Amino acid sequence: MPATKFICPNGREIPILKCLNRCQQQERCMFLPTLRAIAQSLDRGITEPTVTELISGVRESYLKKTVDYAVDPQGVLYALQGQAVHTLHEECTEGEILSEVRLKDAVTSGKFDLYGKILDESDGTLGDLKVTSSYKIMKALGIYKVDVPTGEVYKTGAKKGQPRTRKEFRYDGIRHVMDWAIQLNYYRKLLESAGFMVKRMVIQAICRDNSLRTSAERGITKAVYLIPIHRISDRWLTRYFKAKAKRLQEALDTKKLPAVCSTRERWHDRKCLEFCDAREHCAYAREIKMLQLFKAG
Repeated sequence: MPATKFICPNGREIPILKCLNRCQQQERCMFLPTLRAIAQSLDRGITEPTVTELISGVRESYLKKTVDYAVDPQGVLYALQGQAVHTLHEECTEGEILSEVRLKDAVTSGKFDLYGKILDESDGTLGDLKVTSSYKIMKALGIYKVDVPTGEVYKTGAKKGQPRTRKEFRYDGIRHVMDWAIQLNYYRKLLESAGFMVKRMVIQAICRDNSLRTSAERGITKAVYLIPIHRISDRWLTRYFKAKAKRLQEALDTKKLPAVCSTRERWHDRKCLEFCDAREHCAYAREIKMLQLFKAG
């Protein structure tokens, strides 16, 4: 089920419809149309498991389908930014370009962003729009920093006599694009099953914090980056999505909580601590949150 409650600035939870009908505070935390748009974005009315849903951990997907959970409107505004970008692009796709078409097979369904002559006159490019952080783009591009000796040494302080170094960027690191690659490749698979030829796949990553100093410190100096995505075996994709869909359906049928999401699906616990909407209903997420508070205290 979709989120049913908002988390107010005072920390209290309130049913979304009750919030939209009348604010319980002296003044709303944001414009009413903004809150309505957020509420609409939370419920897409799709019954079958989607590509993006199956890429997430099975436990996360199960909880979001079976429990009432609350979201902080401030924390999900990024989703509206992404939707706005998609809408603007959809309005500018005249000619030989397909946009925002949902395709499905026996396992799942997915809505691709753009397909056609979107980069040059060569047909068959599948594009995906991402509005994301400079950190995510840095990882996707394989950018990292190394310490390079300057030829000088520290003359005073605790490091006296030790060589001085400076940070330099390197651009040959591991490209962390696994989830994006799985998603885009399944869209490709759905398109090809429908009779469309996909010659290449490209992510257009829009950096939402590109004007901040932290972005430049990560080696991200542009607002938009094009990130090529390589093909993944159809056989692997089919096995992956069938397995995830089967595990999710079995959990829904038996009403049994699935195993803890994998380390990759949990973003090494960062998702459990801050970004999983259903984390309050997950014993693992609550446990690591308590452990974090214990260490901080």
